[in-house]
Amino acid sequence: MPTPAIEVSALTKRYERVIALDAIDLSVQPGEFFGLLGPNGAGKTTLISITAGLTRATSGHVRVMGHDVVGDFRAARRSLGVVPQELVFDPFFTVRETLRIQSGYFGLARNDAWIDEVMANLDLTGKADTNMRALSGGMKRRVLVAQALVHRPPVIVLDEPTAGVDVELRQGLWRFMHRLNADGHTIVLTTHYLEEAQQMCGRIAMLRDGRVVALEATRALLQRISGVQVAMRLSGGLPPALRSQVVDEKPARIVLRLPHARDVGPALEACRLFGSDIDELEVGPADLEDVFLQVMAEVPARRLS
Repeated sequence: MPTPAIEVSALTKRYERVIALDAIDLSVQPGEFFGLLGPNGAGKTTLISITAGLTRATSGHVRVMGHDVVGDFRAARRSLGVVPQELVFDPFFTVRETLRIQSGYFGLARNDAWIDEVMANLDLTGKADTNMRALSGGMKRRVLVAQALVHRPPVIVLDEPTAGVDVELRQGLWRFMHRLNADGHTIVLTTHYLEEAQQMCGRIAMLRDGRVVALEATRALLQRISGVQVAMRLSGGLPPALRSQVVDEKPARIVLRLPHARDVGPALEACRLFGSDIDELEVGPADLEDVFLQVMAEVPARRLS
């Protein structure tokens, strides 16, 4: 067996009475494109912070490419590139200077060829000599991605990398990540855009309240749910007989999961007989969002020790 890219063993993190991580075990293999999903407060950012050496665990261990993040932190940090959620930057330097400084942290004095390649792939070449404070939010996020890649780490962690960015950046970022993954880099993605995780990730872990509540290949997760998903906008209420089929409900949108495609017609007829008009209708197969909602609904919430 090859050395795992990331190995998490009995990892626990407590903050007073709150358990952020509850003795979790997790292993990401070299070359995987791995998804880490969960609602806010599930423990994803805590896990990433411990892996990056920014937070100390209460107990347990994390290793990156076989290097313990505490006992062998220098080697572990060299093996890891992290793109954080927050837009953290130094306003006194240009884009190129920022990336050169980041290279210097890893002892890379002659790294301009790779910096140029990274900037080109992230469409930053035209902004190379622009001061960081003059960049838009989307451009700053591109620089964060570039900073995580300047030392060519074998393991890359993307923490909500496309939050609040335009479609062009998303597409360019995913093309570049696919290329790096094809070249052997391990990529771990956290995102609230579940369609991204479904398209990109070969295997997914779902966290809730600091525990791993699902860990399977993406295809296996999707096979958990059969039938069809029906999203409707109704003028009027939903018939009581359909209430047990609701998987998501918002003021203007109700999502049902029905066992078979043949059940769609009777469901629509039931709405008509109940006196409700269907203003909008979308029918499709179950997706990762369905699986996510089901898994979260099956696991009772627990926050306090």
